[in-house]
Amino acid sequence: MTVDDANAGDGTEPTANPTPEPPTYPTPHHEVDHTAEPSDDPLAIRLEQLILGADRRYTPFQAARTAGVSMELASRFWRAMGFADIGQAKALTEADVLALRRLAGLVEAGLLSEPMAVQVARSTGQTTARLAEWQIDSFLEGLTEPPEPGMTRTEVTYPLVELLLPELEEFLIYVWRRQLAAATGRVVQAADDEEMVDRRLAVGFADLVGFTRLTRRLEEEELGELVEAFETTCADLVAAHGGRLIKTLGDEVLYCADDPGTAAEIALRLIETLGHDETMPALRVGIAFGTVTTRMGDVFGTTVNLASRLTSIAPKDAVLVDGALAAELSRTGDAPASEAEAAEEAARAEKEGRQAATYRFALQPMWQRPVRGLGVVEPWLLTRRPN
Repeated sequence: MTVDDANAGDGTEPTANPTPEPPTYPTPHHEVDHTAEPSDDPLAIRLEQLILGADRRYTPFQAARTAGVSMELASRFWRAMGFADIGQAKALTEADVLALRRLAGLVEAGLLSEPMAVQVARSTGQTTARLAEWQIDSFLEGLTEPPEPGMTRTEVTYPLVELLLPELEEFLIYVWRRQLAAATGRVVQAADDEEMVDRRLAVGFADLVGFTRLTRRLEEEELGELVEAFETTCADLVAAHGGRLIKTLGDEVLYCADDPGTAAEIALRLIETLGHDETMPALRVGIAFGTVTTRMGDVFGTTVNLASRLTSIAPKDAVLVDGALAAELSRTGDAPASEAEAAEEAARAEKEGRQAATYRFALQPMWQRPVRGLGVVEPWLLTRRPN
């Protein structure tokens, strides 16, 4: 008896002693609207077949059994990838079976533990889900506006997706490989295994001031354009100056850098660049330096919390840093340990006819103050030192 014979669900009589069909399990769903049942719309089905490259063939139980994976593990993988429940509808393809085999094969070969394989599924699902939503909402939606009166978006969408799909797929693989190469390089340069997970990083938060008031005043389209401009500017500046963008939260950006001087330079560039944009609200940035736990592309720990708190107390269009980052900037020669001593040294150098030490940044101690959950901290105001 074949898997299809036992689970076809088409009204035919089953053979003797069929394999009992299990109850409903959480299973994947490829539709954009994430409803519980697959769409029967002809265009939606055609687009699904075009994008997935295969017809619907399996129920979730059939897919798991064909892949040689338990239904429980298949459900865990599908949940991790962010796919919605579809009961036991026949909506899965050969690609779904192959994906299950690959993940399970990595576990069986000992290359990944089962929890780690689930993490791989979850991180990939979360990242690509956001990418797919962005491409549909911001990219394809604009391009599929009917070019001529009388044409429907339906008549435009299919051929456009057919043309774009291979190009976008190749570009996605290219970017992923470049990012993977960069991340791997950082890992192999770590001092030891422990440093791969718990690392000393400079973490910065950049936050738009008065964003909540803006949401009540601006039209939705204007607000969307402002957020997109903010995120784009921040992403470009962080990448250009050697930092890593961790995530964006509408009115807030989280980034990190291995070098405190890099993090400080990015913060001041953000203030300077956005300060010249009259459409942007004021910006404030907080940076902390210390041990950070990295997981699934995100960062956690006291250092991250401190950077967030410093941002909340920073003045408009200003950068506050913690004592650890201030000390590191002084140690590396990016900022003087004391402005008074730096001034005295400059005077002596001028008198002796030699070149005085130059610094990129200036640090000014601020009043100590209690910070919720972190005790008393002494923030430092970071500014760019005049040439």
